[in-house]
Order: sequence, then structure tokens, then C-alpha cells
Amino acid sequence: MTKSTRQIPKEKGLDQSLTLLNEGYQYISNRRRNQQSDIIQTRLLGQKAILISGEEAAQLFYDERYFKRKGVAPRRIKKSLFGEHGVQGLDDAEHKHRKLMFLSLMTPERLEEIKKITMQQWEKKVPEWKREDRVVLFDEAEDVLCRSACEWAGIPLQEEEVEQRAREFGDMIDAFGGVGERNRKGKRARDSAEKWIQGIVKQIRAKKMNPPENTAAYIISFHRDHNGKRLDTHTAAVEIINVLRPIVAIGRYVVFSALAVHDHPETLPELRAGEDTYTTMFVQEIRRYYPFTPLLGAIAREDFHWKGYPFKKGTLVMLDVHGMNHRADLWDEPDAFKPERFKEWKGSPFAFVPQGGGDHYMGHRCAGEWITVMLMQTSLEFLTNHITYDVPEQDLSYSMVRMPTIPESRFVIRDVEKRRG
Repeated sequence: MTKSTRQIPKEKGLDQSLTLLNEGYQYISNRRRNQQSDIIQTRLLGQKAILISGEEAAQLFYDERYFKRKGVAPRRIKKSLFGEHGVQGLDDAEHKHRKLMFLSLMTPERLEEIKKITMQQWEKKVPEWKREDRVVLFDEAEDVLCRSACEWAGIPLQEEEVEQRAREFGDMIDAFGGVGERNRKGKRARDSAEKWIQGIVKQIRAKKMNPPENTAAYIISFHRDHNGKRLDTHTAAVEIINVLRPIVAIGRYVVFSALAVHDHPETLPELRAGEDTYTTMFVQEIRRYYPFTPLLGAIAREDFHWKGYPFKKGTLVMLDVHGMNHRADLWDEPDAFKPERFKEWKGSPFAFVPQGGGDHYMGHRCAGEWITVMLMQTSLEFLTNHITYDVPEQDLSYSMVRMPTIPESRFVIRDVEKRRG
């Protein structure tokens, strides 16, 4: 990258951390609009930070020659959402070796199995829902996905603890953009879940519990790092939770899928026609259109120049994930919900980055992306083709400030019936 003296536009003020919390998903997009630039310098969490957006920016962000992930997550996020020493904070050979462990779980047969498990769990809900005056879909989705994740991963889950464990995973996810009590709840949830899973890892290693050898519980319990050393029980628990928690997080996408069908009833006949192509397009548009991941961070490994702009070693760099999904130079009518845009979409792995960019195997793109798409499709199939329901009057608005966001009412349904024909 050639050297130059081009100056990065700067935001005023000593620190923008509170502004980020007050503007949420639109924070970087607002800075871009104010500065008329895809690169802006600011201060976050008491340190210099560079905000970037765009396809070329994403390609830079995922170039491991220039960026690392170790040390990027604030302590409060590691203590609630990610955990300590998990795959998200690794780099280079250590990261690639750990990532292959996760990818080994994603065989076609295992993906088909979690799809089957999840549909079965949704179907089990129907008799219960038929007796209820109102059903809060968000709560039910986290319950279903917690049950499905644990069964698929080989983690025993007693009926009396389902509510607690689903809530713990939900609290970890909800703590991401939260301060105060939201953050404290996330930390308490992680402490409890890690203690639970560490106990299971110890039992598996002692041969007192024998999950199938192709499950996450078994594979992670006996995984050895790139130096040939078995993971300590705490790190193994963190990585098992890194399988379970993201699956429960799909519950937010399930709710946004239901909201999209409600707001765009013209899509229902297409969804009920059973065409996998249209369902896939619909799910991808959910991931693009609705707010989920606001931004991602990395740290510059060394001094370098990009497009003439200087990056200093150790600088925090934030990629505008949500904003990129709504850029007019990447998407036609970006603020319109149009599943058809994905019919013949051949964009690069750096243009559509709801779960990271680049290559699944070699980079930091989420290993669970395939499961996300598949379980969104399965859940959408259930909601549109397996049941009917009414949507009563409620507040379906969602905040663009709260991270992560969800409709205010959590999407209430009623009069649930098994669909015939």
C-alpha cells in the first residue's frame, strides 16, 4: 500500500462512546453523512478509532496482514457475550486451527440433522399454542432454538432447566450494546452457563457422559489446540457456548421474518408455494434489511497506508456492518424490502457481511452462517406452511438505537391452528 499524507476526516469531541450508544445502528452511517467520507477518525472507549464502510473497506478489514482480533473486544463484552479466550479473539495459525474445529461440525449430514431437530421442536409447540390466548414469538423462538441447539450439540437439557438456559443465552446476547443492568445480567448469565457447561465437559472427559462423537460437546471437549494441548475446561466451555448461544440468537431473525411476512403479505403465496429459491431470497433479504450486527472491530497490526490514508499500529478500526447493508452503491433501493434482489445476486463476500466478510475457512467470517440461514428457512417454513395465526394490534416498532434490537412487543400471535392443505 502506497504512502501518502492524505488526512482522515475527524469527528469533534474527546470521546464518542456515549454518542455510539445514543445513535446505535446508525452511528457510523451518521458520521459518514456528516463527513461525506467512508473513512472517519474518532475516539471510542478512550482510544483513537477509525470508522470505515464500503466493499473495499471490508476487503481491507478482513485482510489478516493488516488487522488482528486479539484484544479488540472490550472487557464487558468478553465478560458477557463472547467469553474469555474464545475463537473470536484469536489470530493467524491459532485462529485457523480453532476455526477448523467449528467447521468440522458443519457437515451436510449434521446440518440436515439440526434442521430436522428444529422443525420437530417447532411442531411440539403447536398444541400448547392452541390453548394460549397469546403467544410471544420471541420468547418461544429462544426456547425452541435453545432446545434444538443443546440436542444437536450433545448437551443434556432437563425440561425444568430449559427456561433458565434459554434466558441465560438470551441475556448474553442482549448485553451486547447494554450498560448497567443489561450488562450485569449478561455477565451473571455467562458465569452461570460457563459453570454448567464446564461441569459437562468434566463429565465427558471422565467418561461419565458419552455424547455422540460427531457432536460439539464431544469434539470440543477433546479438541487439542495448534500446539497439541487439550483446551482447559473453561475455554472448552466458552467454545461450546459459542455453538449454543449464536443458535439461540437466530430467534431475533425468526421474529424479523414473521414481521416481514406481516408487513409484506404479498410474499406469503410465494413462501407457501414451497420454492426453496424464493425462501432463500427472503431469508437473505431479512439478513440484509433488518438490524442485527451493528459493527465489528479489529486492531491494526502495523503502520500502513490505504487509499492514501495512514493507519497506525494498535489503532482500533470499526467496520460499518449495518450501514453496508443499506448503501445505495451496493444495493438498488437499499431501504426497500425486496427479496427478489437476491435472485441472481453475485456480489462479492465483502459486499454482504451480516455475519462477517471473506472466506469461512481462512478468515473471520462466521462458521455458523450456514446454520443461521438454514434455521431461518426452517422456522419460516413452519410459520408460513405449518400453522396459521392472527397478529393482534401491538407495538411492532423496533429501536435503531437499542443494540441488539427487537420489536417492542416481541411479536405476539394468537388463534394458532395447524394449517391444512
